[in-house]
Amino acid sequence: MKLHWSPRSPFVRKVMIVLNETGLAQEVELSRNAVAVQLPTPAAVLADNPLGKLPALVTDDGTRLIDSRVICEYLDLRAGTGLFPAEPRLRVAHLTWQALADGMTDILLVWRTELLRETGPWPALIDGWRMKVRATMARLDAEADAIARAPFGIGHVALAAALGQMDFRWTDCAWRAHFPRLAELEADLSRRPSVAATAVRDDEGGDPGALTKGQLTF
Repeated sequence: MKLHWSPRSPFVRKVMIVLNETGLAQEVELSRNAVAVQLPTPAAVLADNPLGKLPALVTDDGTRLIDSRVICEYLDLRAGTGLFPAEPRLRVAHLTWQALADGMTDILLVWRTELLRETGPWPALIDGWRMKVRATMARLDAEADAIARAPFGIGHVALAAALGQMDFRWTDCAWRAHFPRLAELEADLSRRPSVAATAVRDDEGGDPGALTKGQLTF
């Protein structure tokens, strides 16, 4: 298998966590690509994902899979690890936690891009995103005990990636001081080998949170 990959992408990290959980990491060739909405998409990525996004996985039989949710479920089905539970209530809970975490990650990514606008960011967009991130964090904090009690699954994977992105790109938001139950859950998740092994890396140097400092407050 071949995975279009970046060490800074939170959605790629979801796939990498699942690869470690399923024991399939050694079966995947990593193809490094830099992708951003404001930059031309590398031809290799576009050939395997017409949306031009990471991650994209090419399976052994040449099937092209896109979107972390599709790729993670494919890997889980292939390995039979149960990260997407079969029991309906637990499955819906994990899919909901994944949706919340992924949705918040999407907001953080487009928010950071908006800060790059030459004419300055649109205040109405920023205010809306700030409100939604605050509400999502509050919801996850309220459900942190239930998430902690649930068997490890895709909800935990997505949450680890989302909070890792917040720590990486939004370095001064101090979210742990405002959401203590979520902070305790994140500390437990960060000790899991698959999560620890996939920590976000900035291999280009500099301060990855420079653009976002002072933007996100709780």
